[in-house]
Amino acid sequence: MTESAVTRAVVIGVGHYLPARVVPNAEFEATLDTSDEWIVSRSGIERRHFAAEGEATSDLATHAARAALSMAGLDADALDAIIVATSTPDLTFPSVATMVQAKLGMTRGFAFDIQAVCAGFVFAMANAQALIAAGSARRVMIIGAETFSRILDWTDRGTCVLFGDGAGAVILEAQEGTGSTADRGILSSDLNSDGTQKGILYVDGGVSTSGTAGCLRMQGKEVFRHAVEKLARTARTAIDRAGVTVDEIDWIVPHQANLRIIRGTAQKLGLPMDRVVVTVADHGNTSAASIPLALSVGVARGQIKPGNLIVIEAIGGGLAWGAVVLRW
Repeated sequence: MTESAVTRAVVIGVGHYLPARVVPNAEFEATLDTSDEWIVSRSGIERRHFAAEGEATSDLATHAARAALSMAGLDADALDAIIVATSTPDLTFPSVATMVQAKLGMTRGFAFDIQAVCAGFVFAMANAQALIAAGSARRVMIIGAETFSRILDWTDRGTCVLFGDGAGAVILEAQEGTGSTADRGILSSDLNSDGTQKGILYVDGGVSTSGTAGCLRMQGKEVFRHAVEKLARTARTAIDRAGVTVDEIDWIVPHQANLRIIRGTAQKLGLPMDRVVVTVADHGNTSAASIPLALSVGVARGQIKPGNLIVIEAIGGGLAWGAVVLRW
């Protein structure tokens, strides 16, 4: 390696998995005071996928992991680590990541979960990049996987129509870069949190409080108010840290929570919607799974191509939010 060379975490494989059951907006009309028009106008969501009975987060994650391994042409033992971002684990412990490790037949390395709700995949990607830069791992698989259908209050029309289940996986590999913005791989990241905002998005149960899983609670207007401003700011910070400009960005791949938030953030950044990967209509809000799902779908659609400069950004309960800039 030359003196100016740096180790970059480069994407070498992606994959995703969606449960078989598709739930259109019309399905909620029988039990809630809502309609397809109401849901679409407020969120942009038209349908979502729900996991089958007995289908756990680790199952979704494993399917996505196998798809990413297949794309990369690797077997599981070629990985040094698995990080799963999730807020809906199979069990309190052990981690979903270790379950995926076992299901893949991976006999080496290490695995752990990370919890930053909808921002989880961004946090996981930044952590994976740090592990790779430190020399602690050469290949890291990051998975975002959720079964949010298990923590919804089916009488609350403001939340239960917004979320879906799914998983996406990305494999990062250490590769030598020149240290310039032309390098492939992760160029920068920006992570943030504000614990004083817990009350606007949370689950009202847990091991050390109610002893139950609880249900998701959200103050939608407050979340929206925070989301657009914080997402645009973290994206700009990551762009500045990477040493690139907004005009150079080929794609924003945002957390797929709400089409109005996605549009508002793109507008604040001065980017047109034809440079935004959007999947929210088909998947709903899949929390930590939404960005890797969108990355995988974006590749499958032919939108995301090698050499593209991409910004991923997300905000979730905590509040926790952040962004990563990477060259595909």
